[in-house]
Formats: sequence, C-alpha cells, structure tokens
Amino acid sequence: MAPLSGGSSPSAPVKRKFQIIFSLEFIMTNKNFFVTVAAIFMLTFAGSANAYPVYAQNGYENPREATGRIVCANCHLAQKPVDIEVPQAVLPDSVFEAVVKIPYDQQVKQVLGNGKKGPLNVGAVLILPEGFQIAPPERMSSELQEKVGKLYFQPYSEDKKNIIIVGPVPGKKYSEMVFPILAPDPAKSKDVNYLTYPIYLGGNRGRGQVYPDGTKSNNTVYSTSTAGTVSAINTTDKGVDIIITSTTGDKSTTAVPAGPDLLVSVGQTVQADQPLTNNPNVGGFGQGETEIVLQNPARLQGLIIFLGFVLIAQVFLVLKKKQFEKVQLSEMNF
Repeated sequence: MAPLSGGSSPSAPVKRKFQIIFSLEFIMTNKNFFVTVAAIFMLTFAGSANAYPVYAQNGYENPREATGRIVCANCHLAQKPVDIEVPQAVLPDSVFEAVVKIPYDQQVKQVLGNGKKGPLNVGAVLILPEGFQIAPPERMSSELQEKVGKLYFQPYSEDKKNIIIVGPVPGKKYSEMVFPILAPDPAKSKDVNYLTYPIYLGGNRGRGQVYPDGTKSNNTVYSTSTAGTVSAINTTDKGVDIIITSTTGDKSTTAVPAGPDLLVSVGQTVQADQPLTNNPNVGGFGQGETEIVLQNPARLQGLIIFLGFVLIAQVFLVLKKKQFEKVQLSEMNF
C-alpha cells in the first residue's frame, strides 16, 4: 500500500477504521443487492424454514393478481383449505378480530431443505380493504393481546399497510391465528366510505415445490424427460444423479436432491415423464375470502329510533284495541 502524505504508513487501527467505513458505504449503496442475497441465503440453506413471504414481497408489487390468484400459489402448488372468520359489521375506529385457520394433520412431517424430516411451519397473507390495518398494542384489550400471543405482523410494503403478512411460524402453535384489525374512520379519511368490503386470505403450510427462478425444490416429484433404461444411480454431495440411456444410446442425467424417495433402480426401463421419485410434499396453499360491512353509527341510531317508534305504535295499537273491546262489551250489556 502506498504511504500517506508525510511518508508514514497507516497504523493497523486506521486501516481497520477505513475498511469498516468503506464496507458500510458499500452496503448502504447496494442495500437492495444485499437484501436479495440474504433472502436467497435464508431460503436456500435454512433447513427448518417452510414459508418465506419475502419471495412475494421482492417479486410482486401486489400479492393478488388481476385474476384473483394470490402469488404464493406460484411456488406452493398443492391446494389445501383455509378459513377466515370476521364480524358481519364493524363500527369506524374500532378494533375487531379476524380469525385465520390453516388446518393440517400435525402428526405428519415434511422434507426440509437438508433432506431430513421436520415439522411444518405456516404462513398467511391477509389482504384487507384500504384503510384497514393491524391495531396498535395500545388499542388492544388484554384479552385480545392474549389471543394474539407472540405473533409478529408486518405490512406487505410501506405503501400497502392494509396487506398483512405473518410467518413462517410453527404450525403446531399457530394453525389458528388471530389478527387484531383496526377499522378506519371515514370522518378522518376521505378515501374510506361506509360500504361492504371484501377481505382476501392466503394461507400456507409447508415448503414450496418451485423457487421463484423456476427451479424445483427438494419437496416435489422428479421425473425423467426421456424414455430408456436406468443405467446408473450415482451418489453426490446434494443427492443422487440418475443416468438414463435411451434406445439410441444417448445418455441423460437427472439430478435428484436429498429428500424424495427413489422409485426406480438400475436396469429398470422407464417411459418419458415417468416419476423417478415419490412426491414428498405434505403441505399446500389455500385461498379464502369474506366480506365485512363498515357500519355508519348514524344508521344504527336511526334504526334504533325507528324500532322504538314501531314498538310505541304497537303498544298504542294494543291499548286502542282493548279500549274498543270494552266499548263493544258495554254496548252489548246495555
């Protein structure tokens, strides 16, 4: 390294300080790159993690496509049921519960990223109407806080706080989640009206079968693209290579990662598109939707007043009928 002005070489502490400052500047300049690298690292090497909403967050501006399909279904191919329960109507600036259920057999285990078996995690994306959002802790009752537990809710993005993401979290503990929702107040926001609004839910249990770049995970079935005979099965660091020799003598190799169970053996004849492994996936993704009414308090007050008048009218009608019956009885006696 060239000496500094004055001919003296920099000391070790100065070198380290310069390197740290340079590294911080580089990271801040390329923060999107590092976020992507970190996400890929976690998704590739974290064996116990089963659902990563960061895929959708980085790849899609909105998790719900124009067709109504939630983008999580692009990677989680199996369909499974989900359920959501909300009140029929809520008042403005009030807190209510949205109960999300992601049922599955909690005795089953899935293939993890390292090929071993482990428990399933669950995740959910809740798409609320504009203006609705997660209630702050100070607006939640102690009973509601106890129901929510230690769940961490995050908005899909800075400008989409009405889209809430949870997960991955342990499925055995959170197959049923409670979302504390704060309803908006039309008196404070001109973009909100007293209407019936849709709520969309996407719920997942287990790992996906396809990564966003199109490559398969080890949680799916592997098939052969050509017909022929299995000439060799070679063990590798990541799994096995299945070599198939066609009738013309051409050889094709199918790399199978650790996890799926092989269904073929050396010498076996296979057809094109024949599965070479079982399908180890035990999870899946599901969608659901419901509606909620943002009720105007003035309408409720008007309804109560109307019902009050109806009740009074009925009472007077009964009294009038009794009076009429007495008059008739007295005329008969006369």
